[in-house]
Amino acid sequence: MASLPALRAVLLVALSVFLTVVLGFGLPALLNAFMRMLGLPETSVTECIVALYAVFVLYVATPRIPRGLVEVKGKAVLITGCDTGFGYALAKHLHKLGFTVFAGCLLKDKGGDGAKELEELHSDRMKVVQLDVCNEEQVNKAVDHIREILGESEAVLWAVVNNAGVSTFGEVEFTSMDTYKHVSEVNLWGTIRVTKAVLPLIRRAKGRVVNVASMYGRMGNIMRSPYCISKYAVEAFSDCLRYEMKAWGVKVSVIEPGNFIVATGILTRDIVATTANKLWSEAPSEVKEDYGKTHFEQNMALMRSYCSSGQKDTVSVLDDITDAIMSKRPHTRYSPMEPHWWIRMQTSRTLPSQLL
Repeated sequence: MASLPALRAVLLVALSVFLTVVLGFGLPALLNAFMRMLGLPETSVTECIVALYAVFVLYVATPRIPRGLVEVKGKAVLITGCDTGFGYALAKHLHKLGFTVFAGCLLKDKGGDGAKELEELHSDRMKVVQLDVCNEEQVNKAVDHIREILGESEAVLWAVVNNAGVSTFGEVEFTSMDTYKHVSEVNLWGTIRVTKAVLPLIRRAKGRVVNVASMYGRMGNIMRSPYCISKYAVEAFSDCLRYEMKAWGVKVSVIEPGNFIVATGILTRDIVATTANKLWSEAPSEVKEDYGKTHFEQNMALMRSYCSSGQKDTVSVLDDITDAIMSKRPHTRYSPMEPHWWIRMQTSRTLPSQLL
């Protein structure tokens, strides 16, 4: 089977050929007509359009160009949400590369499996810390612990990866305000809370802030409003922070993963069943009557179908986060996702909303 980068390149080239044909025949005629209206000499613009578009396609479709790497020695990274999924895998990956890793785990004090497995590495460069990003006291305690450990060594806190997050689903009229608040508390306020706590250390190191958002931070979808709202906000927070930190030499990057449901286990059939029961039982009677049980069940069936979908390998996400941490010139945004999701995200941002 073709690799994901190769498949993405093929799809992009195919799309570019189609658009090039359309632009190559239609746009020059319009431009030449406009030139005639202005009384200016007609020029052949086809070659210019094709050349510019070819450069764009090559820029997007070709593999990432090396931009130099920072030295790993003496650098530490704080990662939130290391109990499972991206955070757990990233903690092990960065530790293997030579970083000192502070792995924030929600369930460390409760004997969570992820925290235990990271501690079982028995490495002085793997520091597992109890960290609930919604708990101000735990965040401050974790940062004080980091300061203490770093004060005993020559290492600096080079990067923070705000990975902790939750996901949910439900149509707007079925979703409670408490759900909206909880999702935003973890995904947005948790990101802001941790970032503000460690930013003085990051500034002094001229380091990196890496925020894990989602493709749903760039586009909406049915039954995903609580999640989309929080991730859109993470994108906006990251942009504002990047402008502010430029003077300090701190680079801020956003990671926008696509569908990795299977790889992370963030959505299972049991979760869908539990959430569906809660949504229906707590919905106002008027909403139940207007929508109907059939409509509701159809949407729940759609959510169940997502449980076995998506990419099974998280390597593309780990590679992008690593690049954001280690590259001398990291990208503003990284979008590790399947080609069809990437194309949908791009078109949703560029085409008129009436067409979507």
